[in-house]
Amino acid sequence: MSEATRIPELFGSLVFNERTMEQYVPQSAMDVWRGCLKSGQPLPLSAANEIADAMKTWALEHGATHFTHWFQPLSGVTAEKHDSFINNAGGGRVMMDFSGKELVRGEPDASSFPNGGLRATFEARGYSAWDPTAFAFIKDGSLCIPTVFCSYGGAALDKKTPLLRSNEAVSREAVKLLHLFDSQKDVGKVTPQVGPEQEYFLIDRELYLKREDLRLCGRALFGSKPPKGQELDDHYFGVIRPRVAAFMKELDEELWKLGVLSKTKHNEVAPGQHEMAPIYTDANTASDQNQLVMETMKKVAERHNLVCLLHEKPFAGVNGSGKHVNWSLSTDTGKNLFSPGKTPSQNAVFLLVLAAFIKGVDEYQELLRCSVAFAGNDHRLGAQEAPPAIISVFLGSELQSIIDAIVGESDYTETERKTLRIGVDVLPSIPQDTTDRNRTSPVAFTGNKFEFRMPGSSQSIAGPVTVLNTIMAEELSRFYAVLKEAPDFNKALHDLVRKAFIEHGRIIFNGNGYEEAWVEEAARRGLANLRSTADALPTYVLPKNVELMMKHGVYTKEEMLSRHEIHMEKYRKVIHIEAATMVDMVQHEILNAASEYESKLCETMLRKHEAAPELPCHVEKSLANSIGILNDKLLEQTVTLKTALETAPVGASGEEEMRYYHDVVAADMDAVRDTVDRLETLTAGKYWPYPTFYDLLFSV
Repeated sequence: MSEATRIPELFGSLVFNERTMEQYVPQSAMDVWRGCLKSGQPLPLSAANEIADAMKTWALEHGATHFTHWFQPLSGVTAEKHDSFINNAGGGRVMMDFSGKELVRGEPDASSFPNGGLRATFEARGYSAWDPTAFAFIKDGSLCIPTVFCSYGGAALDKKTPLLRSNEAVSREAVKLLHLFDSQKDVGKVTPQVGPEQEYFLIDRELYLKREDLRLCGRALFGSKPPKGQELDDHYFGVIRPRVAAFMKELDEELWKLGVLSKTKHNEVAPGQHEMAPIYTDANTASDQNQLVMETMKKVAERHNLVCLLHEKPFAGVNGSGKHVNWSLSTDTGKNLFSPGKTPSQNAVFLLVLAAFIKGVDEYQELLRCSVAFAGNDHRLGAQEAPPAIISVFLGSELQSIIDAIVGESDYTETERKTLRIGVDVLPSIPQDTTDRNRTSPVAFTGNKFEFRMPGSSQSIAGPVTVLNTIMAEELSRFYAVLKEAPDFNKALHDLVRKAFIEHGRIIFNGNGYEEAWVEEAARRGLANLRSTADALPTYVLPKNVELMMKHGVYTKEEMLSRHEIHMEKYRKVIHIEAATMVDMVQHEILNAASEYESKLCETMLRKHEAAPELPCHVEKSLANSIGILNDKLLEQTVTLKTALETAPVGASGEEEMRYYHDVVAADMDAVRDTVDRLETLTAGKYWPYPTFYDLLFSV
């Protein structure tokens, strides 16, 4: 069998998907399961027992010995507690057992997971509950059951629960609004669709193990730029090297087994940087699968003696890694709400949904910025390879001309000049935008979806998608309230859309987001410029943001406050670990290495003078002097950094502590790094204690 013909057989072979369920689960239980999915009601224990027994049989046939409730705590990684299928059958015998109760609910220890004050430290109990909308799968010999994770009191302690709530919220509000259109009466559900583009670096494992910073922090805290980086643009879409190609081939196969539609693979801009993009799917599935993608990348890399780096900026001086999240809304009738239609009624729906999105992004720009705010992403956002920290929306020239015509109630040229009205019987056909994508825009329209380009490569997409869903639910709800009782629907529709474009047009920017002129222009428009996590996170709990989430049942007030605290705490801890690692590397290796080379230079000068006093020692003397000055300076800077860590405020508010680590500790780290990088360029390679960027970036 050829490689190509194997793929359909391989795909989803380790997933207990609907097709597989039909082979193992009794029809009566399947009907109950499908009914629960449609109604949102809990699965009865009798049906759960039948599904659990079928799931166990399938898992054992595929070599599984354990099962686990697989969930996504607020630590940022997935969590698993594995239990074997083995039960005591008496008489020294065992049986392989798995009940509906074990399928539906688990009880992992919750004491060590971030909770932001949602539970006391001594209260260890947490619950995991099966998400029946997500399929179980086999990984490393264990049956993994996707679950939500909550506290004893029912508060969400994970990322999946708010995402599921936001999916329901946007569907509920979208369906209500769509039913105002005669052409959309048959819509029963609206589903957010997502496609995350995963960027990553691959480096040699042996070199990785020699860098304490990469092992502990995921990024290089020091390192001078190599003579050649990405200047020639020769790596982007270039020929994939054999070692990387072998990794990508195995990665595809492993992901296909897990039902992940891995579609595209290529070299990215920076040396050693690559990308994997899946086919579009529903938001819940996409979120689960992206967590699996990141885990699988790391595991497969190890088998090739490689290390996969998912940090947003592992190497200064070259492009960092993002995770562009492509997002849209689709109806159960097969309509993409962000696809410009060819009939007037469809066009009207598209413009209404577009207006809601633009209005939502403008009104909740700070919240959207918070969804991608963390220490790793601070090194990327605003740099010359990523969108700026200022939120804006790119629409393209064709769509912009339509909006301009609506706002100005002026002529719009399609096949003929006509005044553009939103009324469903007079609106002309809207062509799908054919302009090039704006790579500098944080939120870019790409023909039938929006690409949110700010998420970082290491983060879960659940947070950003939850925010996108919720702000959309809010605006659709407001639009429905205006239109439902309108005496003249077409006029009200036109006026509503026009008003949204007029009042929130400031968020639309089709130019170059990297230019300093845009920063100045954004300030004149009144747009927020939250440059860092320390700037952004205080806005997370603005009253309007808390009210938004509470209104749509996505978060309770307590859940919002807890996440605010968790995000701030994680930022502080990451900076602290990085700074402590920096101090350790300098004190144990770098100071000594530079000093040893300086001594060697001095020894060389002494020997030359003894052998032939007339021989010049300009090189040795200059190098020794420069290294000595820099080493003394480095010692002083390191002491300052160490003192900053030791005197960090304890017991202050979370925001005060976060601000201290940003303003003081991170600034001291920058000073140390600058000196170390200069020392590296002066120190002979045989004395430098760590692999250089040249070694790391061109090792594979």
